[in-house]
Amino acid sequence: MSDWARHLIIAPIVLPLVAGALLAVYDERRQFLKGLINLFSTLANLAIAIVLLQAADTDAPGVYLLGNWPAPFGIVLVLDRLSAMLVLLTAVLATASLIFSMARWHTVGPHFHTLFQFLVMGVNGAFLTGDLFNLFVFFEVMLASSYGLLLHGSGPRRVQASVHYVVVNLTAAFFFLVGVALIYGVTGTLNMADLAARIPALAGENRVLLEVGAAILGMAFLVKAAMWPLGFWLLSAYPAAAPPVAAIFAILSKVGLYALLRLRPLLFGSEAGEVAGYGATLLFAGGLATIAFGILGVLASQAMTRIASFSLMISSGTVLAAIGLSDAQVTGGALFYLVSSTLTISAFFLLIELIERGQNPGADLIAVTAETLHAEPDEVGGSEAGMGFPGTLAILGAGFVACALLLIGLPPLSGFVAKLALLAALFAPAGEGAAAGLSPANWTFIVLLLLSGVATLMTLSRVGIRAFWAPVDAVAPRVLAVEVAPVFALLLLTLVLAIKGGPVMQYMEETARSVLAPASYIEDVLSAPRVPPAKAGLQ
Repeated sequence: MSDWARHLIIAPIVLPLVAGALLAVYDERRQFLKGLINLFSTLANLAIAIVLLQAADTDAPGVYLLGNWPAPFGIVLVLDRLSAMLVLLTAVLATASLIFSMARWHTVGPHFHTLFQFLVMGVNGAFLTGDLFNLFVFFEVMLASSYGLLLHGSGPRRVQASVHYVVVNLTAAFFFLVGVALIYGVTGTLNMADLAARIPALAGENRVLLEVGAAILGMAFLVKAAMWPLGFWLLSAYPAAAPPVAAIFAILSKVGLYALLRLRPLLFGSEAGEVAGYGATLLFAGGLATIAFGILGVLASQAMTRIASFSLMISSGTVLAAIGLSDAQVTGGALFYLVSSTLTISAFFLLIELIERGQNPGADLIAVTAETLHAEPDEVGGSEAGMGFPGTLAILGAGFVACALLLIGLPPLSGFVAKLALLAALFAPAGEGAAAGLSPANWTFIVLLLLSGVATLMTLSRVGIRAFWAPVDAVAPRVLAVEVAPVFALLLLTLVLAIKGGPVMQYMEETARSVLAPASYIEDVLSAPRVPPAKAGLQ
């Protein structure tokens, strides 16, 4: 990795930090200026993420030494294929959510733009950090920002959901801190690569404490990853959040999944001695249970926001089960599925607001805006914002069909490619397409994947008929082009993933192989050279 690209690693953290601090200075009455600053920072972050993804497509991760202190004594940021992919996914969701919010939602509560930038900073930092303590710091920055964003727009429903959300995530943060303390007490380090190097040499009496610390730490990650039965907070928080907030929140559960995928091979991989493979069975069983719970939830749901939330749990369960299997091909397919499902669910959260606006025009927006401004609903005029253009219902219907195809896993979009890749990888151990060699675990995973598609097909067919077909007196919702564009931009990206399925799948499999065999990661982090001092000028 070139020197300029290595220095660019810190930009996804510093840029939203500076932008958020600048936005906090301006008064809330200057919403247009704050929106421009937020948009500029978000677009710049997207451009940087694209450059970093190109730079990370190598076997050697890029290491940035903060303060020029070598690992493990100083803080390090590490960019590899996995972290670069997730930073780019965050930037894409942030851009779509922000553009959607600029039509109206960014004005219905205070400090939206500031909290938005700090949320992006926390998520990017969690994906890029190379040590557990700073993972905790960025975890807390992300959560603190999400608390405020969940309340954006006010209203009793959001307040009630936020109380539940805050209590659960503060408890998870406590577990995180206790787990980190135990691991540090046993190993004397929190650098991830240094931990991987020290664990094989641990004395036998310290391994129990290590496993206890890892179990407590894993509990915090599983809460954030929304594994059943720890993920009930998601089902109350996401449907209550404002649409652009729910859309960007689709990336938050991926922080927990990322931490598990990153740390399990490092700390409990094949070279970890007696603790190798620790927790694999629990992750696999928990992933399958999460998929099963998500299927039942999708079948029982009537509201589209609840369907989207349960679909997010199915996505998390799929990745958790793949992490438990520790197979490169399965993990590669799961990463493809993670990207596809996250883009789809984020677009679905945005689309739901537009669809329901036609069924009950402006009701939610008027209520929350009136409460924020202490005005009567008629004084707000939210229902007249935007305009109904010809074919609005047809366009929204097309978006709904695309989301349905993606969540079900039907061609021609990326949801089909992702599920096909997963199924092919799960069938691979049998060889030559025969099923006799498949384990019961693989069979269970396959059946649940297929059932999730069937359940989603049944539910979305019912909901789609009710939303677009049954009401003969349906009113075309009044929307702006700036609200429709982010939805279809996200859906277009899923089409690009399908068209470029071969190269994308190759990238995902290479990512999975490098994560599951982290020898290069460990060596490059611990041997990263300091920047030499500048040469003296002319005498």
